[in-house]
Amino acid sequence: MPTLIKNRSVVENPWVIVPKDEALEALLARSEEQLLVPAATWLEHRGALLASGKQLGVWLDSDQHPEIIAADIPSLPVIALNFPVFSDGRAFSYAFALRKHYAYKGELRAIGDVLRDPLFYMKRCGFDAFDLADGVKIEDALSAFSDFHTTYASTVEEPLPLFRRRFAH
Repeated sequence: MPTLIKNRSVVENPWVIVPKDEALEALLARSEEQLLVPAATWLEHRGALLASGKQLGVWLDSDQHPEIIAADIPSLPVIALNFPVFSDGRAFSYAFALRKHYAYKGELRAIGDVLRDPLFYMKRCGFDAFDLADGVKIEDALSAFSDFHTTYASTVEEPLPLFRRRFAH
């Protein structure tokens, strides 16, 4: 079974990412029980998907704001945000919005072109699971969470900026 990083540990990944172009019939015929379905498929076929009895999560592409699934956010065990290319950082903002504005408590997963270098910052925005891009060594990626020890700005992890933390003591 494939692995990923979740809560700074390597774990098995039982969730299968369903491609955008997969037909509903093929999706429902899959033998896997835990599926991450594209947001468009979720929105179009929500009833049929829920009736399947499978565990379902939703993945959003970088041009899809979480507001399109706002009504379902509390009930989804996994929401994945796609990084189609390293230079597309819109999912950082979406992760922050999911945690802060939508109060999402489930697993927030980074998928796509997920490389080692931005993992520290992804975590600070609210991601807790990382499905690394092919070729990224998982042991090297784990070290990314220790790249920095003091941060200045406020984030999902640390709501107070450094100057507020310094004067709070």
